[in-house]
Amino acid sequence: MIEIKDLLGRFDKLLFSEKEKKESVRKIISEIINLSIKNEDIKIKNGTIYLNIKPIYKNEIFLKWEEIILRLKESLGKKTPRNII
Repeated sequence: MIEIKDLLGRFDKLLFSEKEKKESVRKIISEIINLSIKNEDIKIKNGTIYLNIKPIYKNEIFLKWEEIILRLKESLGKKTPRNII
């Protein structure tokens, strides 16, 4: 008989990958613009990164958008979000 923990193991991997994506985004943005962002302030949906931060910091992120996306592609590969809002 299959145990429930074996069935739910698939979902654990999906959730872990979302946590991993958020951590990569947080780490890369922190390195590039010297801003510490909480994982709770990052949301990734439909290939877009939503940041819950002050507009002045978002402007700096938009100025360095290309560098951030390139670093994300190196880190995440095919799972790289395409846009930052």
